[in-house]
Amino acid sequence: MPKEFPDGHVVSIHRHLRVQLIYAVAGLIELRAGNALWLLPPQRAVWMPSGVAHQMRARGAVSLRTLYIQPDACPADFPCTVRAVNVSALLRELILRAADLAIDTPESPRESRLMAVLLDEIEWSPEQALHLPSGKDRRLTRICDAILADPSDPRTLAEWAHTVGASSRTLARLFSTDLGTPFLQWRQQARLLQALPRLAGGESVTRVAADLGYETSGAFSAMFRRYIGTTPSHYAKMSDSA
Repeated sequence: MPKEFPDGHVVSIHRHLRVQLIYAVAGLIELRAGNALWLLPPQRAVWMPSGVAHQMRARGAVSLRTLYIQPDACPADFPCTVRAVNVSALLRELILRAADLAIDTPESPRESRLMAVLLDEIEWSPEQALHLPSGKDRRLTRICDAILADPSDPRTLAEWAHTVGASSRTLARLFSTDLGTPFLQWRQQARLLQALPRLAGGESVTRVAADLGYETSGAFSAMFRRYIGTTPSHYAKMSDSA
């Protein structure tokens, strides 16, 4: 199903009986499922299992392609949790072709073959590039909210411990147990999620890096490449041409 959303458009919380493959061919989709935030650039999609409640918001004008797949048509080893998907050039074209199929009519043999190839081409992505978990502990919430409001905040975990009234050891344990990631890695992911829409919107790498607290654009680019798999400037060009 192809859909076009203006900047800021919100799809309220909902769920589907079918599995979804959610992909923004242009623009960025912010997706929330459970206690996690995902951001979908044009190089990534999200696999949304059936019955999982989620909501979406367009960051910039978004051209969305969503595939709806009957659960019994999915390979048995496919995950039953939300997962990020790498979108290769081939998978992108298969998604675009599949999105033109009628959603409520029986598949023809040719369409069945198309969908079978599409499912074979799905490659799961390292989730840290897109997935930002959030905890329920009030001390974690306070830290996470402050960093999301100001990603350049340089405070160390020891400094945060003094601010929220907990030891740095307790906070380190909470980040690992409740969020599943060390504090510094979580902050890098938060900065990355802030960087993606700005780069897609045409802002310079140097300015984005400085605003996010990096002393050099080289340090920012190294972090960006480690998570996204490409440089910030190449990502911006790909987003512009999408």
